[in-house]
Amino acid sequence: MNKSAHVIRVNVPMRWSDMDAYGHINNVEVLRMLEEARILAFGPPGGTGAPGTEPPVALFNAVPENTQSLVSEHRVKYLAPLEYRNVPADVDIWISSLKGASLGVSYLVSDPVTGVPCVKAETTLAFVDGVSGRLQRVSPEQRELVGPFSGDSVFA
Repeated sequence: MNKSAHVIRVNVPMRWSDMDAYGHINNVEVLRMLEEARILAFGPPGGTGAPGTEPPVALFNAVPENTQSLVSEHRVKYLAPLEYRNVPADVDIWISSLKGASLGVSYLVSDPVTGVPCVKAETTLAFVDGVSGRLQRVSPEQRELVGPFSGDSVFA
């Protein structure tokens, strides 16, 4: 991770049911945790759920009506086992790429007690018009909104 990147730290609960037979968080559940981190940091996608607290960066509030934010790619590297604890995992999250119609989100998931990095990951999101299915360009407002929370890819 670029140490000068402005990250958003969110705390994502680990559920007892997330644990596998080895006592650590199952790889499939890690993807769920990444999704939860995105929602905590950037808010729920427009038109979903009921109002709640504002996220640190209301990225998804800034999309046009009927816009879907779809995952087009995940990349995950497991650095150490993320053992189940009854306290939330620390997840640092930031924007690591910004293209015409997509953005990359980088994550670093750490053990909340030891601080040991356990997972590094990156998700590519594309904005799609929910009616036509066409890609939508990232708006100047969205670019400005995420600018302060941008840095290098966690895989750089």
